[in-house]
Amino acid sequence: MLSYYLHNLDPFIFRLWGDVGPRWYGMAYVLAFVSAFVVLSWLSKRGYLDLSVSAVGDFVTWVALFGVMVGGRIGYVLFYRPEMLRDPLSILRVWEGGMSSHGGIIGVVLFSLVYARRHKMPWTNLGDNLVVAAPIGLCFGRIANFINGELYGRVANVPWAMQFPKELLEPANAEEASRAVSACQQIDPSLSSAEAVVQAAHTNPQIANVLRGILTPRHPSQLYEAFLEGVLLFAIMWFVRTRTRTPNGLLTGLFMCCYAIFRIVVEYFREPDASLIGGFTRGQFFSFFMVAIGLAFIVAAIRRPTYPRKRGL
Repeated sequence: MLSYYLHNLDPFIFRLWGDVGPRWYGMAYVLAFVSAFVVLSWLSKRGYLDLSVSAVGDFVTWVALFGVMVGGRIGYVLFYRPEMLRDPLSILRVWEGGMSSHGGIIGVVLFSLVYARRHKMPWTNLGDNLVVAAPIGLCFGRIANFINGELYGRVANVPWAMQFPKELLEPANAEEASRAVSACQQIDPSLSSAEAVVQAAHTNPQIANVLRGILTPRHPSQLYEAFLEGVLLFAIMWFVRTRTRTPNGLLTGLFMCCYAIFRIVVEYFREPDASLIGGFTRGQFFSFFMVAIGLAFIVAAIRRPTYPRKRGL
């Protein structure tokens, strides 16, 4: 029998009291926006981005608020949890988690379109530079998902498989959760719910040992996504942006195609977090549309090429 790693990372960087304090998930967003500012400033200085260096800070701030945050949250509600519409106030409780990368991408696309029109600049030029910075944010986000022990993978028996206590919170695992609560109450009678057991696993080695014999080994799909959608995608975007001469819009299309393909692949290792659509996960289903849209961007960029103004024709 393999001894699998049992996930017990604390989602809090530190706690002020109880469940109050800065979380790694929030830090991931901060690092993503700072990284976007640094990358876009660098691209602007070298003529890849038509936006001036002095305007990058404001642009990133508004993209973060209206594109990523609002788009990501609305996308989560519409694509994964439409029942939240019955309680509109629940949509505002972002601290409880729930963001959609597809929704965030749509939000950024729509905001950058409005921004480009208001400032009379090519929308595709903005997009081609945003997609260079985007994979860094995606990487930080997936790492935060891993620290939170959420969005874990499907059942696996590979040597690097891990056990995630949060699987006890899923309705489909009610029987497993009941066994875990009963076993853990023999150690600490106060642990009367699956939520309490999950929390105790962070600090109580005895509880962790009990869960090792109950929890299912799974793929750490968050780390797969961090590599594919983050590290590898950034390497591709950076190389094409800085080592080739591409017309405006082509890089945006390439990003959509690559992200969608990577997401479709990794979804085979990730536990579905919503009902399937035609045999495909929600992530795969929406990614098929991204491939089509990405190809349209590439074709349009090749047929009617324009280039960054600062770098000339």
